[in-house]
Amino acid sequence: MEKNIRSADFSQTGYSYTLSLISGRYKPVILYCLMEYEPVRFNEMQRYIGNISDKTLSMNLKELEKDDLIIRTVYPQIPPKVEYTLTERGHSLVRVLDLLCDWGTENRP
Repeated sequence: MEKNIRSADFSQTGYSYTLSLISGRYKPVILYCLMEYEPVRFNEMQRYIGNISDKTLSMNLKELEKDDLIIRTVYPQIPPKVEYTLTERGHSLVRVLDLLCDWGTENRP
């Protein structure tokens, strides 16, 4: 007798939504950097992260801003000064990122 096996649809879960906001190689690192050092300027962020191109960093910052996780503040001066900080919504992810760090520390071989 065959069992009726249904496929699970996780696409509409909170888990899936959270991952859609923080997935990728750099988004968690950017958020963690802001968590530790905010406010952070673009060039500082590049130094903290390391091997990341201007284009990639800019694209990731724009996506995080669009998702209301970070704020981009432009100061009207010459040369232009831009700083990034976490929004209240971004700060609410700190607990999640801290738990990921704790798990990694506890389970690192």
